[in-house]
Amino acid sequence: MVVRVLVQEETFDVGAETARLLADSDEVGGLGSFLGVVRGGGGLTALCLEHYPGMSEAALNDLAEQAVARFDLAGCTVIHRVGRLPVGAPIVLVLTSAAHRAAALDATRFLIDRLKTGAPFWKREEFSDGSSVWVESCAEDDAAAAGW
Repeated sequence: MVVRVLVQEETFDVGAETARLLADSDEVGGLGSFLGVVRGGGGLTALCLEHYPGMSEAALNDLAEQAVARFDLAGCTVIHRVGRLPVGAPIVLVLTSAAHRAAALDATRFLIDRLKTGAPFWKREEFSDGSSVWVESCAEDDAAAAGW
């Protein structure tokens, strides 16, 4: 079982990360994936993500370890970007591998639902008129995380 957790400014290569995860075990029968991108609309031009180095990685690693144990995963990759990201840029990648597809897909959903509320990232939206606003937590995200 391999857990890979990264917090970085650089973009990531989904194909390379998938190949790395699949190369770790020959008993994988299913791969779950989620790629989050900066959603535009309402004049949004960018999302600025800040984090507390060390704490963010520890929180993501803890969530990944929980997913591995709960869903009997063969492997798990979580990569979260920080810094200023324009609309359309990738923010987060969650990959899970397991012997069966249901476990991989359930683990992926578990991780993204829990990551939205359980990882210490702060988001500020920047708009075309020059204004910016900090993103507040959302009741939907809290409810999704609580469902696990």
